Amino acid sequence: MKAVDSDYDFSEVHASLDKYVEDDLLAMAAAVVLDGKAVVDFHMVGHQDREAECAIQADSIYRIYSSTKLITSCAAMMLWEEDAFRLDDPLQTYLPELGSLKVLKDGAGDASLVEPVAVEPTIRQLMSHNAGFSYGLFAESVVDPLYNEAGVSAPTSTLEDMVRKLADIPLAYQPGQRWQYSVSADVLARLIEVLSGQRFSEFLSRRIFEPLGMTDTGFHVPAEKHDRFCANYAPVNVLDPMQPGLNVVPDLLLGGYLEPKAMESGGGGLVSTIVDYTRFIQMIVGGGMLDDVRLLNSETLEMMRTNQLPQDVGVQLPNWFMPDTVFGLGFAIKTAPRPGEGNAAVGEYHWGGLAGTHSWMSPASGITGIVFTQRLPGFWHPFSHDFKRLVYQATAQ
Repeated sequence: MKAVDSDYDFSEVHASLDKYVEDDLLAMAAAVVLDGKAVVDFHMVGHQDREAECAIQADSIYRIYSSTKLITSCAAMMLWEEDAFRLDDPLQTYLPELGSLKVLKDGAGDASLVEPVAVEPTIRQLMSHNAGFSYGLFAESVVDPLYNEAGVSAPTSTLEDMVRKLADIPLAYQPGQRWQYSVSADVLARLIEVLSGQRFSEFLSRRIFEPLGMTDTGFHVPAEKHDRFCANYAPVNVLDPMQPGLNVVPDLLLGGYLEPKAMESGGGGLVSTIVDYTRFIQMIVGGGMLDDVRLLNSETLEMMRTNQLPQDVGVQLPNWFMPDTVFGLGFAIKTAPRPGEGNAAVGEYHWGGLAGTHSWMSPASGITGIVFTQRLPGFWHPFSHDFKRLVYQATAQ
């Protein structure tokens, strides 16, 4: 992947990423800047495997974790365009296992204190993390331990198994009442299976990856590509993100990636390269089209980056500060800029993955940033904020 000539000076962007690697805060970083669909900057630094002294390459393969969610959301909206469902259809219309859900009573300290669902959760609410589900990753309520006890996201479970397990766990809140990060994208992946009659991985391959030429994206790394798979790192001190030092960590969250597994997580299961993911994002900012391939209509993407939450409901993750943020159909949307970003950040839509794979798109400026690393946790590490701020400054936005 080569950048076209431009008048932009990205030297400070490069210097910032280089310093994070030099200071032993990141093992590697790969970053792309788009102006429209054109690649105007591509920078790589560090090692995909420091211990093996293997330098990062354009085709290095990353765990993209929750960056998977954007792909899953687009897959669902492709079916929506084909009239396979309506956004305000109840989930139980297609997933009857979810037809007898209960809801944790407000303020309950015991998961047995439940009440009936006031209004059945809809697909629109599912796609905007507003349907009542939780994740089990964060101790936000007494239902979260039940997710782990049931093995909702276990690598040995299928998406069908997962939905069946969810049917026995109370919703964390009445649908529509608040925003809570959740397994919604995994439920959406199961919905895609039911509506398409295909396994989730098959649908993604046939309808998205093959048409876009995303040859290194999937739910596992084939044997012939193992030498391109990045090591995953964690800081020596999780509580201090700026303390130097990294350790290699095993793949415990969703299981290993070197062999196929039953769970094809629509919320976090994919691996990809920065080149592949850039092609996907180019399709997004291109109004649903890349080269001669159209996956979505531009009007659909505009709706996806429009707030779907009720008034006075905003986005807030337990461990990350996200002010002035609402949520569309798969994307978080900024309603105000952060310091140093400028007004071009208003309307910016974005999301990222737990190990530091982040993408953001600015309709106001036409500028897009994509940055990949492998650091747990890495989604909201300062490196990603610095990258965005410096890109906005370099492009005078």
